Amino acid sequence: MRISLLLFTALLIAATSCQKDNNPTGEDGPGLNFQFKFDPDQVRLNNLGQPSAIPQGHAAQTPDFHQLSVHYIELAPSALTQLGAGAILYKAPETAAGGENAIDFDKAAVAGENQVFTKISLKNVPPGTYQWVRASVAYQRYDIRFNINNVPVVGDLTDQRGTVASFLGFNTYIGSIKPRERTLTVNDDKKQGFWVFETALTAPYNAYDQLYSGQAPAGATTVVNPLGPANPVPPGSCVITGQFAQPLVVTGQETEDITVTLSFSINKSFEWVDANGNGQLDFYADQSAAAEQIVDMGLRGLVPNWE
Repeated sequence: MRISLLLFTALLIAATSCQKDNNPTGEDGPGLNFQFKFDPDQVRLNNLGQPSAIPQGHAAQTPDFHQLSVHYIELAPSALTQLGAGAILYKAPETAAGGENAIDFDKAAVAGENQVFTKISLKNVPPGTYQWVRASVAYQRYDIRFNINNVPVVGDLTDQRGTVASFLGFNTYIGSIKPRERTLTVNDDKKQGFWVFETALTAPYNAYDQLYSGQAPAGATTVVNPLGPANPVPPGSCVITGQFAQPLVVTGQETEDITVTLSFSINKSFEWVDANGNGQLDFYADQSAAAEQIVDMGLRGLVPNWE
């Protein structure tokens, strides 16, 4: 009986220690929860928050999103509140392991749609009326579709799937990254626009799945800021700004949780140079043509709401 009791106690401790901490502040009481929504129908915006068409010579698709991570969350009372002057509620761990200050991807929290990304005790939120949210997106994981053309003996493999892990932060130290089943060891800093792509080919070709990595051109990533040049965000960052439909009022007397949903537009957010004009992402197994270049993986707008 004593052995059974000790075993039960050990199992209970182990199970408890594995539970996710949904209250990183370590405080009881009402909290401000942040969660994500990935909206394929939300308006596709440009850097200035205006509706955006796909540029001539480019093509884009709406990815199938799995996860997102943000590096920074700030509530701003007004459109005149400069970056950093609002209520900074969340900032992810950083490191200089790669030589420069960078987001520490190995310690970054990630979440899927409708999962609580972080919970901030309302005791730590300054009372006030907030009209805007700033969220600095650091990491995305999603599926896309593509073609591999001119495969020897086989021909063309069309409408294939793959998983992209893309990094949008100002600088990210990555130890390793696993988009699906395979792991890429990096152990270095990567600037905004770095991506890792793992194919998920249809059987029997899945035996030849591979990992690829690359870098989008500097400055090509869309960062939606409808407040414009009068209230800028740093170049190379991905601080996306969005306005509450109904301002968030924090009194300091709350007795229940408030949940803020950060709804990001993924409407054709994955963009490439469409060299052959067919509107599809094409790679060439025989290297008879260059692979079409991925240029923009930026999310296309933020609409925050709360309840």
